[in-house]
Formats: sequence, structure tokens, C-alpha cells
Amino acid sequence: MLYWLMKWVFIGPLLKTLWPTKVVGAENIPETGGAILAGNHLAVADSFFMPLRVKRKVTFPAKSEYFTEPGFKGLLKKWFFTGVGQFPIDRSGGNAAQAALDTAIKLVKNGHLLGIYPEGTRSPDGRLYKGKTGVARIALESRAVVIPVAMVGTDKVNPIGSRMWWPRRLEVRFGEPLDFSRYEGLAGDRFIERSITDEIMYALMELSGQEYVDIYAAKAKELLAAEAAGVKPAVPAQVRAADADRVPETKAG
Repeated sequence: MLYWLMKWVFIGPLLKTLWPTKVVGAENIPETGGAILAGNHLAVADSFFMPLRVKRKVTFPAKSEYFTEPGFKGLLKKWFFTGVGQFPIDRSGGNAAQAALDTAIKLVKNGHLLGIYPEGTRSPDGRLYKGKTGVARIALESRAVVIPVAMVGTDKVNPIGSRMWWPRRLEVRFGEPLDFSRYEGLAGDRFIERSITDEIMYALMELSGQEYVDIYAAKAKELLAAEAAGVKPAVPAQVRAADADRVPETKAG
């Protein structure tokens, strides 16, 4: 109930008024049944503007810190994120992370629409980074299609480090569903899961027009921090959507 109140009464109308958004490809989202919306991740605002333009409820995994912060502020955060249908995911690895992955698989199998950011964290500089293979495992175990979603402009609305949201025109692009049924029964094969994940990232690169960086976003943040400290790190040669034939280290395309 809280999800729909937020969407249609408390937050949604304000966001639609202040941030006009062009939506492309919404017809690619199935009206019923489980599916995975795999998006690029430019800003916290992504998780507000994308679900706002989807008729169905979208459930996102959220970092566990949102549910475990102490004090009154922590209680409010836990109430809010739980109320709007989010579930905690432990990004530190181990059994907790597997439990969150199992929860995501169960949700999709039960017919829910799952939103996920394969990069695992926000892009530190607006580029698209290497995807983590959890999205592939969910797709294989649930047998659901993956719909790439490109957010355009949210990094200008809600820049990293800024608490203000600035008026900008936005665009949400939903790509054609990706069907990985040809890999049925191969969940757990790390080479297959990497290939699927890279295919998803390739689709996101083409859809968003972002430059692709063949390292994880978390590693990129470490490199940027090192550079800020006066160390010049080496990074791999990158690919732009306009001239890419394939994603590095894959056969996509």
C-alpha cells in the first residue's frame, strides 16, 4: 500500500511535474509475469524515476546499510525501504549475499518485476562499468527475460555528493527483452554467467550511448581516489557505444 501511495499521491506527482521525462520502449515490459529490469546506475534518483514510469510495481534490492542504521533516522529508513517493497542485499559476499540472491530469484519466479543495477554501485563518472554476474544467475534460475533500461540525465539531476535535486529533462529507455533460455540448466557455470552479463552490458551501452569501461565500478572508485591522491593509475582501453563491435572479452555483437 505504501508503494502505491508514494507513487500516486505523495512523491510521484511532484516528480512528474518538476522533472518531465521522455519514455521510450515502455511496451517492452511484460504486463504480467516475472521479469528483470537491468539498468545503468548514474544516481540515487534512478530508483525513483524509473519505477515512476512503469505501470507495475518494481522491487529493487537495496544495500543492507539502509536497513541497519541505528537510531531514529535508521528506523525511518528501514520503515521507508521496507514499505516500498525493497529488500536488503549484503554486498560483502558470503552467505548473506547468497541469501539476497535467492530472495531475488524467488521474487521473479513468483511473478514480480525486479529492478537491478548490474554494475553493483553508482558510476563514479557517468561511464558504464563491467557488470556483476548476479543478474545472470537470477535470469537463469528464474527463466525470466532481462529488459535493459537506460537512464539518461539523472546524474545531472542528482550529482554524486549533492543533496540537491536540480531541474533537468530526463529520458528512460527500455530496450527489447533479452531471452537467455538457450542457456537453460547452466546456472552456476561462471563462463556462461559472464557471457550473459556482458551481453546485458553491451545492450545497455548501445541503449544509453555511454562509454564502456571494462573494470568494476567499485574498482574505478578506488582508482579515482588514488589519482586524487597523486597516483596516476593505468586503466584499460575503453569502448564507446558509437564505434563498438562488441563488449571487451566477450562475443557479444
